Amino acid sequence: MRGLGECADDAEEYGAQAGNPDLDVWVLEHETDGVVGCTTHFGNEALPHWAFTEEERAEATLFLATSFTRPNPFRLGRLMAWWSLDRAAERGLTWVRRGTGHEQLSRYYQEAQGWELLRVAERHGSKVFFLQREARRMPNLAELMAGRGL
Repeated sequence: MRGLGECADDAEEYGAQAGNPDLDVWVLEHETDGVVGCTTHFGNEALPHWAFTEEERAEATLFLATSFTRPNPFRLGRLMAWWSLDRAAERGLTWVRRGTGHEQLSRYYQEAQGWELLRVAERHGSKVFFLQREARRMPNLAELMAGRGL
């Protein structure tokens, strides 16, 4: 309802997550353009058993899911990822992990955002790419969030 644009087909899912008080949903909203992105933060409990080892599921992890940004020239997806890395480090977590069913997006995460490909798993006949980065403070984050240095 507040500007999903080309992601409107998924609005019901995003809205249901945002309206769930048990989920840690973060929305990136522009003052005039409305919602330009969102991501949901989960803990170790959300790491799929079919994709992560028992040892990995025991590590202190922030798991990114249902992330999207509207197409933009400002690399808002990178900004949300960096904010998530900073938030995880602030909370004393070791890893930020994410998955995608799109090989091209996985390559983008690796090449443009510095994510490491952990593994490719198969689920229901499709490949799912799981990536990770060490949680760390992002010192210039406040300036980036203000739109400077993008």
